[in-house]
Amino acid sequence: MKEWLYNWLPIIFGCHCREDRSFYYKGQRFPICARCTGELVGMILSLFSCFFFRLSIWVSILLLLPMIIDGVIQAITPYVSNNTKRFITGILFGYGFIMLFVVTSIMAFQFGVNLTK
Repeated sequence: MKEWLYNWLPIIFGCHCREDRSFYYKGQRFPICARCTGELVGMILSLFSCFFFRLSIWVSILLLLPMIIDGVIQAITPYVSNNTKRFITGILFGYGFIMLFVVTSIMAFQFGVNLTK
């Protein structure tokens, strides 16, 4: 299982796996960086919560913005984010991403159903 995580998670997330941007537990580096770890946590939370409630498309899109803004500012300025900010913005992004996927999939399905009426 551990080998699978360390081989496939970086590929699935397109993660750079930088050691200085990763979390460690008992001296062992996580298989993906702090931001991707946050995305994974947000995706898992979103998958469970979408059975109980769903966000609107606009709220889902708003949840994507903090990570995008943090990443872009970090890329074009000397500003360096920290792992806590990366993790939190990753959670928001992962949650919003999956919720956006679920909501638009339901809308597309309903649109298709309405075409057959």
